[in-house]
Amino acid sequence: MSGLASRLYSGDAGFQIVNRRKLWFGVAGGMLLIAILAMSIIGFKPGIEFKGGNEFTVPVAAGSRADVEKAIDDAILSVDPDASLVPAQQIGDAAYVVRSSSLTADETQQVKEKIVTALKIDPATVSENRVSQAWGAQVTEQALIGLALFVLVVSIYLVIRFEWQMAAAAVASLVFDLVATAAVYSLVGFEVTPSTVIGFLTILGFALYDVVVVFDKVQENTRGITGSSTQTYAEAANLALNQTFMRSINTALVALLPVGGLLFIGAGLLGAGTLKDLGLVLFIGMGTAVYSSLFFATPVLVWLKEKDPKIANHTQRVLARRAAPAKSPSGDLPAQVGAGAGSAAPKAGAKPTVGAKAGRPAGRPAGKRR
Repeated sequence: MSGLASRLYSGDAGFQIVNRRKLWFGVAGGMLLIAILAMSIIGFKPGIEFKGGNEFTVPVAAGSRADVEKAIDDAILSVDPDASLVPAQQIGDAAYVVRSSSLTADETQQVKEKIVTALKIDPATVSENRVSQAWGAQVTEQALIGLALFVLVVSIYLVIRFEWQMAAAAVASLVFDLVATAAVYSLVGFEVTPSTVIGFLTILGFALYDVVVVFDKVQENTRGITGSSTQTYAEAANLALNQTFMRSINTALVALLPVGGLLFIGAGLLGAGTLKDLGLVLFIGMGTAVYSSLFFATPVLVWLKEKDPKIANHTQRVLARRAAPAKSPSGDLPAQVGAGAGSAAPKAGAKPTVGAKAGRPAGRPAGKRR
């Protein structure tokens, strides 16, 4: 891998990413189409914090999670057969939590009594909590405000640090990351909870970091590029991508390994259900961020830059200079200077003859005979 990284950095080996930007734009467009269809047809599954409902908490000492879940589910369904239920979650080593759709005060009290009877525990150890959907609406509103401020501050920073084209490309990459992650969340059917919202805001920081690393190298490679005719802006940007390619992959692996452990081990094997919402959004979001920083953000940047007349003229000049030596003028050899027709061209380094005229040998002077 170190040998490949060195060859990528030096340009001896390289992936043609920018030149194939139509392919990457097509992939991004397909993913966005799937996202729109998923969010329009399937939609999202809001958690209890966003749609309101009831939450029952029972100590771990009451039994296994499966037994507690069955007892609570039976109690809720006996009171409200149409109630929707959420699988039980274990909160550390202290308690189990089961959530359901909204119940009235009388129904909540009946459920609590049935839980106490079924599990044979102290009524004081069973707690119920009614969650209003207004709280979820407030969380969503604050999250949207935070997202808007984040994008605004990021755009201002990138314009000052780089240029407006890079700011536009970075924001487009961030939007792509959010939409793609939201689509996966919709397809999988996980509940949207406050942890999900926190995860969405977290992946923005990671995505921005990777984009800035790539753009910093692009700026370094393209500084003063219009003053030379050896490399186009697209080629310099593609070289920057190759030079940061292994760094982006390594960064992604280091970030995704613990997040994958959080999702697959913590939520999957150990049953820590509260971790799956955060784990999934981080895992998908970080993976999408690496893809977009390499295969989407920089191609968008090059596409915007090539609309600049200065960059477009420079690109034409470079391509014209490369094409010029390949053209054959007329196929004839250039005229010989100082040699008659049919005479052999002098060898390189031969001593020039003095007094020779066209059509005469240079060995003896003209007009003399023996």
